[in-house]
Formats: sequence, structure tokens, C-alpha cells
Amino acid sequence: MEYISLIFIAVLLLALLALLRPGMRFASQRPEDYAATGPAFDLRTHLNGPILSEGMIHGPTGRVNSRFLAKMHGKWEGAHGILTEDFTFAGGRTQRREWSLRLGNDGRFTATAPDVIGIATGEVSGAAICMRYRIRLEPDAGGHVLSVTDWLYLMENGVILNRSEMRKFGVKVAELTATMRPLAA
Repeated sequence: MEYISLIFIAVLLLALLALLRPGMRFASQRPEDYAATGPAFDLRTHLNGPILSEGMIHGPTGRVNSRFLAKMHGKWEGAHGILTEDFTFAGGRTQRREWSLRLGNDGRFTATAPDVIGIATGEVSGAAICMRYRIRLEPDAGGHVLSVTDWLYLMENGVILNRSEMRKFGVKVAELTATMRPLAA
């Protein structure tokens, strides 16, 4: 009986190690993994004008905690852009976020927003964008500070697929999945 328990524990530890390996996690993606993909994601083109986003937020157990619709609007002047997001959640709660984006060199960019702590850093590579930042949730959502890894993938038809992972103390607490599609002006 003791031998079977040891085997079970060993198998469980190996499974846990496999999940924790960098190559097995969401965060193991790198912008350069998408360098050869297309169409090329251009922030000034694909995050410009009116955009409709529909999505959901999954809690740590994988269950959907929240669903939302966001009306977004991007506007650019040279290397500086403003992306406004007006969220309406399934329960009727609303939230507004305004990103200020600044393009840098080699596909890199920075962004700020009132609920983002410090400066978000991002990189465009091929058909993908990766952005990392820390965000403070609203008080009615607990006011927690989360570390976010945000991936956006441009599809051939212009739709953007968004997948984000939110962590607290290194532990995944939520994941967001959403679509973003341009609307006629």
C-alpha cells in the first residue's frame, strides 16, 4: 500500500512539474514566435476608429464570472494614440478606460491608463501583440492589483482575438477571452 502511495505522489509531482515548465504555460509565448505570421498588425490601422468587443472573464476554476460588450474607439496622431473602451457587463455595470498609447522603435510601444499602475509595455510582432502591465481593479471588484499578460492576434478578416491572463502573487486568478472587430464609421 505504501509503495502505491509513493508512485501516486511521484506521478502527481511529475504532472505538476510539467504544468509549471515555462514551455507549458501561457506566459511561454514570445512576440518573436509570431514574427513570420500575417497579416501584419499595425496599431494605427487596426486599433483605429470604432471597434466592437465581446468577451468574457473566467475565474480561477475556469467558470465564466463575467460577460461584457465594449464599444471602443481609437484615434491616432502620429506615434500617439488614444483608445477609449466603454464596457457594459452582463449585470448592467459599466466601466470606462482610456488608454494612451505611444509607439516606439522595433515594434515596441508603451501605454498608460488611469487604473494601470506605472507603464504598460508592449511589442508588435507579425500578426500578434503582447502587452504586460499591472492593473488595480475597481473597489467593487475587490481593489486587487493584478499582473496582466495581454495577447492580441489579428485574423485575416480584420477581427482581433484577445486572450489575457491575470495573476496575483504569480497565481492565475482570471483569464479574459474576447473578440474585437472594426465597425463602419
